[in-house]
Amino acid sequence: MSRRIVLAPDSFKGTASAADAAAALAAGWARTAPDDEVLARPMADGGEGTVDALAAADPAAERMPVRVTGPDGRPVDTSWLRLTGADGERLGVVELASASGITLLDPLQPLDAHTIGFGEAIAAALDAGVDRLLLAIGGSASTDGGLGALTALGARATDASGQPVAPGNRGLGDLDAIELSGLRPLPPGGAVILSDVTNPLLGPAGAAAVFGPQKGADADTVALMDAHLARFVRVLRHGFEAADAPRPAPAPETPGAGAAGGAGYGLLAWGATAVSGAAAVAEAIGLAAAIDRADVVVTGEGRFDGQSEAGKVPSEVRATALAAGVPVALVAGAIAAETGDFVASVSLTDLAGSGDEAMARTLHWLEEAGARLAGEVAAG
Repeated sequence: MSRRIVLAPDSFKGTASAADAAAALAAGWARTAPDDEVLARPMADGGEGTVDALAAADPAAERMPVRVTGPDGRPVDTSWLRLTGADGERLGVVELASASGITLLDPLQPLDAHTIGFGEAIAAALDAGVDRLLLAIGGSASTDGGLGALTALGARATDASGQPVAPGNRGLGDLDAIELSGLRPLPPGGAVILSDVTNPLLGPAGAAAVFGPQKGADADTVALMDAHLARFVRVLRHGFEAADAPRPAPAPETPGAGAAGGAGYGLLAWGATAVSGAAAVAEAIGLAAAIDRADVVVTGEGRFDGQSEAGKVPSEVRATALAAGVPVALVAGAIAAETGDFVASVSLTDLAGSGDEAMARTLHWLEEAGARLAGEVAAG
């Protein structure tokens, strides 16, 4: 008897995109259950791959090329995504990872990497006349509080002598004033931050402490970066007061302010609002409607662990499937948390015999996982 299967994985970071993961799972599933109807709905949570996931779900999506300033000052050729909503709304999707992402750096530059290119890509979408922005901010290379993006959007950040500060977190240490009068307004429908991170900007759970080491910072550098971010908060607050802004500067304790090296904080200062990246992507690709007509859902990610419950793709897909009364299965490169709510689960590491082998041939083992899951589901 033919069944409808929805495949909604996240990317397997560094080894397989969400779209490629879904295709490999589909190939394996077809080997075991060729009569089943398989629908791919690759997912993302606001990090790298968000543009790809949204583009895959909309044949009319347009990638709009743009050259921006990369996180180390070198030019980067990237694109933002233009979508048309059901009501004709012109949507622009801008992904930080492709303009100011950590994969663009070698070596890492924890004090000097910046988000200027991300702001330039946002400006390009504004120039094209979008009605609303979706801003995917995972995968950042920097800890500049989003000041680079704000300056690309028209803010002016200066030191005590009135000169522009250097890009990156290092420049925050010299920051004396921020002039906001030239900051470009939001598009008519506003801007939405897509992220799975709820960390505050400062302190032991903040941008520098939690994510700085991933960006090349040692303990002393982390402390320095956190102090520089705190200076940014103070100066920005004065900038809001000087501009007689209709709202106060965002609080550094705001959940998500520490996302993407504090880019979440900078975007909140611009006036953007923050939402769960996975939930927003799920809504944009019509995941609930697809699942409502399904018999089985399969989701996955590179590592399923305790953090997976905090707004990651598998938790979002699982919640949507369970709400619809549809069983959901899990595939992950490694599984380090309970999987009780899933009807079946496959670890690529266990399937392949080692983590190294699973990472070396991820698509192969995803296909094998698809075949195994199809058999387990068929067996009840």
